[in-house]
Amino acid sequence: MELIHRNLAIGIHDALQETFFEKNKYADKVIERLLKAHKKWGSQDRAVVSEIFYNIIRWKKRLEYYMGEGVKPNNIYKLMMAYLLWSKTNYKKFEEFDGIKVADILTKLKKNTVPTKAIEHSIPEWLAETLEKELGPKWEKEMHALNEQAPTVLRANSLRTTPKELVSDLSDENIVCYPVKNYPDAVQLEEKKNVFLTTAFKEGLFEVQDASSQKIAYFLDVKEGQRVIDACAGAGGKTLHLAALMKNKGQIIALDIFEWKLAELKRRAKRAGAHNIETRMISDNKVIKRLHDKADRLLIDAPCSGLGVLKRNPDSKWKIDQDFINRIKGEQQQIIQDYSKMLKVDGKMVYATCSILPSENNEQVEEFIRNNPNFKMVKDEKVMPSEGYDGFYMALIERIS
Repeated sequence: MELIHRNLAIGIHDALQETFFEKNKYADKVIERLLKAHKKWGSQDRAVVSEIFYNIIRWKKRLEYYMGEGVKPNNIYKLMMAYLLWSKTNYKKFEEFDGIKVADILTKLKKNTVPTKAIEHSIPEWLAETLEKELGPKWEKEMHALNEQAPTVLRANSLRTTPKELVSDLSDENIVCYPVKNYPDAVQLEEKKNVFLTTAFKEGLFEVQDASSQKIAYFLDVKEGQRVIDACAGAGGKTLHLAALMKNKGQIIALDIFEWKLAELKRRAKRAGAHNIETRMISDNKVIKRLHDKADRLLIDAPCSGLGVLKRNPDSKWKIDQDFINRIKGEQQQIIQDYSKMLKVDGKMVYATCSILPSENNEQVEEFIRNNPNFKMVKDEKVMPSEGYDGFYMALIERIS
């Protein structure tokens, strides 16, 4: 990895500025726009820009320690310099780097120590405290895993193909990948590639979906012909997986509070050949009330802190705080209370999050069961980031009366 073209350095600088200092700008969308705007950059250039951009976001707090100050809109080149020196990346001395005291950064790097665990793992101090309180001594192992780059995993769309056929089709398009053991639909890429340009993608043969996330639809234990409600469907990654497992038989009602997410779901469903999905926007409580006692299966993929997916969304650790987590826990309990009423007697539901905090996960389910004796927990599963993929929690709950 080397940074020897000035226009790439400027691109990285501008993308970091946008991500850190503009409201509601998320790293994945910022980088997507940057790469779209520079069609002349080759695949090597794009890889350099993406990797440096994401690594600087990931290691921001540690880099701030090396450069001796917090990042501000006018010192992003200094932050970049701290990263280039720390990662031993070969770079050219562009004029943008003039006046940066490289010696001061090198002095700190030579010490090879950092003063706190939060700086070591590059997370806010409050988050280090929360993780230690909730996970105990193993929090550092999980944080170590969350600071690694996420692999690209695809879900073969079983309505149209198999993992084996998908591997073969993609190899014809010069994309090397392999099936993942113990994940029936998963295919993992050898290296990051833009799979959205492939014919296989346009033909709906796969979706990009982390291996841990693929466990959730299986956990819900859906059967062909059932009525299934996906209550927080979003853009529909899990909805589409449910449709495939149901072989397009039965009905899936996909709910969300955002119309634009459901529009994206419809587009994706069309491409995937999933015909048994109906979308409904939750504009008021009546939408939920009309569905009381109607679902054989219910998926509640609850809004959460997202701490299990920092591998792929490293900027979110700088955008949330303890108040946000406390607020989201209130919302989770409200959602499971309100939405569980859509389940029939003897129906089953899954409560899932992409968090690794027990207070968002099993503790929420335990509280719900305490307050609702007509439900019982069947089983739950914690998937930790140190196992190689995203961190997730899922609980299977049955309505017994």
